[in-house]
Amino acid sequence: MISGITPGTLLQHVSEERLVDTARELVDISSPTGHELEMAEHMRALFAELGLSIAWQEVEQDRPNVVGTLAGEGGGRSLMFNGHMDTSYSGSEPHLRGIGFRPSAVVKEGRVWGLGISNMKGALACYLEAIRALIDSGLRLRGDVTIAAVVGEIEKTQWGEEFRGRDYRGYAAGSRHLVTHGVVPDMCVLGEPTEQRIVLGHYGAMWCRIGVAGPFVHTAFSEGRLPENSIVRAREVLDSVLEWVPDWEERASYRGLRGVVNVGAVRGGFPWRLSRTPGRTDLFLDVRVPPTMPMQDARRAFDGLVRDVRRRHPDWGIDSDVYVTAPGAEISEDHPLVEAIDRGHSTVFGAPPERDAVRWFSDASALTRYGVATVNYGTSSGLPGPEGENLDVEGLVRIAKVYALVAADVCGVAE
Repeated sequence: MISGITPGTLLQHVSEERLVDTARELVDISSPTGHELEMAEHMRALFAELGLSIAWQEVEQDRPNVVGTLAGEGGGRSLMFNGHMDTSYSGSEPHLRGIGFRPSAVVKEGRVWGLGISNMKGALACYLEAIRALIDSGLRLRGDVTIAAVVGEIEKTQWGEEFRGRDYRGYAAGSRHLVTHGVVPDMCVLGEPTEQRIVLGHYGAMWCRIGVAGPFVHTAFSEGRLPENSIVRAREVLDSVLEWVPDWEERASYRGLRGVVNVGAVRGGFPWRLSRTPGRTDLFLDVRVPPTMPMQDARRAFDGLVRDVRRRHPDWGIDSDVYVTAPGAEISEDHPLVEAIDRGHSTVFGAPPERDAVRWFSDASALTRYGVATVNYGTSSGLPGPEGENLDVEGLVRIAKVYALVAADVCGVAE
């Protein structure tokens, strides 16, 4: 039970129609990473309608975080609902044609479809509906409740000369700015798609490059030199990586999950000029790092791999770099926020939520480094199928109800 309220009194103010309308509005605004301004302006207008105090944080030009706060009466803990506005895709990718990959919402058969609905505009809509329900119910809370709509969460980053600028500045860029500029609540809920489970821990990511050199010559003069070709050499380098992976998988185990390494990209040569051998070929690795492992240890493990490759091939010009180190995050199962979500979820769903650990990254990585205890907990339809992102309307409504209860529980109800 939540002291000071009857749950039904609060939950009756959660409106499915209003929630779905909000979700549709948000999906209809295109907001890929680097282009969140229109979405932020819309969130600011919605915060203003609710009478929230508003902070506008210019992370970089035309990329603002927008923060709305329902002030408490004092004496309670503060809670933030945090959600990123940027979407995983732009909606113009030729290989993603389903209705759920487009920034245009469709509601059919009890589901909302559209780009960003599950990651994570549906969560933002749930946050807003939870705050509306608290206001409409007349409850006065002791602690502050904040909604932070942030830029730049999607797992992407700048690299090299080609991939630069705001389109590539993700990996918690917005939430990192948030906590370094005054927004440091006691606790935070991230409504990432978790299948209504409480995520007690998630992996971080280390992105690495291993490069190999080779001669740069005209094809006409390359007879007998194929083994020196940097792409051919990269095949042997890749074999060394694949030999290293099983050891990493074991070493990086966490909560029943094994570590994982993805060979995410290969770059070498010139598609527009195949008459030249490639002077360099690079392999790119996404190495998932458990939250219990310091990034320095992960870096040392990768450096050991590179040294081994270099010993095997001392004349191949092997070089490397690490260009993302985004730590994981975890929270104790007996933390008050976890307990509050347990109570709210049990009230709405009739049973406590399951626990989970995941290998994906979230903004909890940045928030927890500033002492903001953070839980990932939200609704989800699972990974997008060929038709793209979609969420069950009933799931959205239930999660909004849980969020309203969690806010009242964490922040406390004023007398």
